[in-house]
Amino acid sequence: MNSHATSDAVIIGGGFYGAAIAAYLAKQRRLPRVQLVENEAGLLQRASYHNQARVHNGYHYPRSFTTALRSRVNLPRFVQDWPRAVKQDFTMLYAIAHRNSKVTARQFVRFCHEIGAKIGPANASLRKLFNERLIEDVFLVEEYAFDSTRLAEWAARELEESGVIVRLRTRATAISNGPDGGLAVILARDGSYETVSCRYVINTCYSGINQFGGEFPGTHTSIKHEISEMGLVQMPPALVEIGMTVMDGPFFSAMPFPARGLHTLSHVRYTPHLSWEDKPGIDPYARLAEYERASRVDRMMRDVGRYVPAIRNARHADSLFEIKTVLVKNEADDGRPILFERYPTLPGCYAVLGAKIDNIYDVFEKLDEEQFQPSLEKT
Repeated sequence: MNSHATSDAVIIGGGFYGAAIAAYLAKQRRLPRVQLVENEAGLLQRASYHNQARVHNGYHYPRSFTTALRSRVNLPRFVQDWPRAVKQDFTMLYAIAHRNSKVTARQFVRFCHEIGAKIGPANASLRKLFNERLIEDVFLVEEYAFDSTRLAEWAARELEESGVIVRLRTRATAISNGPDGGLAVILARDGSYETVSCRYVINTCYSGINQFGGEFPGTHTSIKHEISEMGLVQMPPALVEIGMTVMDGPFFSAMPFPARGLHTLSHVRYTPHLSWEDKPGIDPYARLAEYERASRVDRMMRDVGRYVPAIRNARHADSLFEIKTVLVKNEADDGRPILFERYPTLPGCYAVLGAKIDNIYDVFEKLDEEQFQPSLEKT
């Protein structure tokens, strides 16, 4: 069975980016008929939930000044716009390893001053958490975590108030030029298919960004996927109110994860399980579904325990396995710009991919430059 409908814009993907863009088009750009399509049973169920939940302030990117500076600009805006979702009541530390670090403590301090990020020396009690033989210096910084469940609650309210039609358990399978102009999106649900005619399609499907039939050409920018494991651990009392990152070589992080009242534990060596460059016919989510998911958290904790002995008393509660997608061109410098592409062969079709939650403001700036007109046909 195949039915037909019309819309002004179809947003594919119900993560944080998709929800925020749909609300933006309805409220700021005043498109009266916006649809958001999500394959999961709820909003913000995939990458928006299965991540480190860090609101970056630039510290993470000493080898990518542009990414660091954009985080510095975006963080206060994010805190202002989503205050109920932001956790600030913890102590955030960055430590520099003596060996194998790509940045020294002095270089890190200079970098923070260059981007205008707050940094100060950690006090003696905080420094004692670290193995002084392995750590050059420890700094007190200003960085936060977000609660993805509260963002999901915001998204549901905002989309309803904005008049956006949210279609869950629905998958977009193809994007093509419409027979009478505009675009046509084929949607599938429970064995039935529907064609939606619209002027605009914004593809925010993150790892699934190229998983479409029809005339969608795929992203011009090469992307890479990896199956990643984010450990969820119950911290011992000494570390419950602390977040930390050791960089920039051994590189591991332990961050509050407000959605579960736990901490995430990630490690540059053990968090990535398997990686590959995006290719036609290889569905990243299908590959994740087939993956064995043998945890490496024990290895994370053994290595992290050398630097922070107290973490040996943490308890592994769960692991979040997800596909992480990055731009191939930024692998060497850790840069995390957004991908924002238009397609001359599909006028009105855009693809958007961001690696950090605060990148949403970079997307808004791009969309502000675009012309959006409501469809002429009314239903």
